[in-house]
Amino acid sequence: MDRGFRGAHSGSMETFESRVRTEFAPKNTYLNTASTGLLPDRTVAALRTAVEAAAAGQPTDMFADVEASRASFARLARVPVRRVAAGASVAVYSGLIAGSLPEGAEVLTAQGDFSSVVNPFHVRSDLKVRTAPLERLAESVRPGTALVAVSAAQSADGRVADLPAIREAAREHGARTYVDASQAAGWLDLDADADDYTACVAFKWLVCPRGVAFLVVPEDLGGLTPLFAGWVAGEHPWDACYGPIDELAHSARRFDESPALFSYAGARRSLELLEELGVDTVRAHDLALADRFRAGLASLGHEPVPSPDSPIVSVPALGHRQTELSSAGVEVSNRAGNLRAAFHLYNTDADVDRLLDVLSA
Repeated sequence: MDRGFRGAHSGSMETFESRVRTEFAPKNTYLNTASTGLLPDRTVAALRTAVEAAAAGQPTDMFADVEASRASFARLARVPVRRVAAGASVAVYSGLIAGSLPEGAEVLTAQGDFSSVVNPFHVRSDLKVRTAPLERLAESVRPGTALVAVSAAQSADGRVADLPAIREAAREHGARTYVDASQAAGWLDLDADADDYTACVAFKWLVCPRGVAFLVVPEDLGGLTPLFAGWVAGEHPWDACYGPIDELAHSARRFDESPALFSYAGARRSLELLEELGVDTVRAHDLALADRFRAGLASLGHEPVPSPDSPIVSVPALGHRQTELSSAGVEVSNRAGNLRAAFHLYNTDADVDRLLDVLSA
């Protein structure tokens, strides 16, 4: 559905806020994108169209939506589209990478990282999994480390990994890097070309429906075996429906999961919106709101977990107020006893002030 959006270079005089307001109209103070992002109006319309067309026996070409979504994410991640696989889960892709490692390989992870990033490595009892504090991850890479797996931004508290330092240490010791960008893609300047593997669910900061995830692999496909290859993994999928696949896709598409088509029908429009707005603009907007919240917290005598370059702000010992805040129409998360607020493109100064007002009561 055409909502009047135009590209950043079209000479449009629309402001960022006015563009966003044509797509989002939350009925509450929604500060919980780190759990689930809101869906743009155009995405809801695309989902409705796809579902109604399928119900009428005349389905739209949702496989084209998968390919458009793949291409859009590739541009956002700054990699060639042939390096992007489309699926539904970071855990599945973590498992794929874990399954590629030889017996006895050492994997270095960040302390307290999200389970979808680390669990698949732990369930392989023949791997050596080490854990280090996020701030010491780079210095903890050592000879013999095969893989460093880390979230670009921590789900629990928003801390951002020092990816340049981690990459440099990994290269020095011959290790690969695996980055989960689920809490970063959509606001962080994501350069997936700098890492060996990057995975990302899209229902958070990329404001897509659930059921959409991407994996970026190296040009040489990273030594991965497509263990869950179905018919969509064939170079010519419609010729690979029966029997073993004669020819796997020559690109990362060999690692595709059979797509949740309705989700991708919507994802195409959500990713389109982010490209129109520009991640740099979204980032500046999000970080300004987070800074406003931090300043307000200081005036109330609260000190958040240090995460100065993140739109996720976690406040120790305030998690118990999540239910009260929700009753007041302010949606945040309670994570490990901390109050977690996440500020994204559809939020405003008024949302920050509303949260602070309730907290001050």
